[in-house]
Amino acid sequence: MLFSPIMIQMNRKLKLLAIFSILAVIISMGVWAQEAESEEDETALPRQFRQIYLGMNLDSLKEALQEDEFFNFRGDRDVSFIPVREESLVETTGSSFIRRAFFQLRDGSLFIMFFTLNTELMDHYSMFMELTQNYGQPSYLNPREAVWETEDTRIALERPLTIKYIDRIVFDDIVSESQLIQSRRVRQRQEFLNEF
Repeated sequence: MLFSPIMIQMNRKLKLLAIFSILAVIISMGVWAQEAESEEDETALPRQFRQIYLGMNLDSLKEALQEDEFFNFRGDRDVSFIPVREESLVETTGSSFIRRAFFQLRDGSLFIMFFTLNTELMDHYSMFMELTQNYGQPSYLNPREAVWETEDTRIALERPLTIKYIDRIVFDDIVSESQLIQSRRVRQRQEFLNEF
């Protein structure tokens, strides 16, 4: 059977149309996968552990610690004031799963809380798997820590077994401030050296 030139040309057009259709499907699948991945990346991270949350004031923190059976909070004797930056540090022991807990406040607001967990009752792998299941793959991972981040929150699981909740906005301000101070010291040192 002989194919006419018109049929051959139509066959080529159909092949090209099929190829373009397949490419369109593949590209749209890639775009969909990127959108799904970016939606996963934007998963909100918790800013709270039990009744304690980033941004709370010192009185609310003390009250929450007093009422929570996970902590052995002894009141004001567990609170320290750091006068240089008007920061407060609350350090307390925990019961059962939490060995020690630290809470740091700046300008009256809680911006870091971290918990050293009892390795006899909890293990790193279980914590990692729970965080991964709830918040997806970490933003950063190395043998010492796994980090999940959004624009305003950072959660870090560190070895041997510490979990930290950090208000990134306040923390980034502190880091910028300390870099500015360090840069000023370097400049002053050089100016002093230039005197000789």
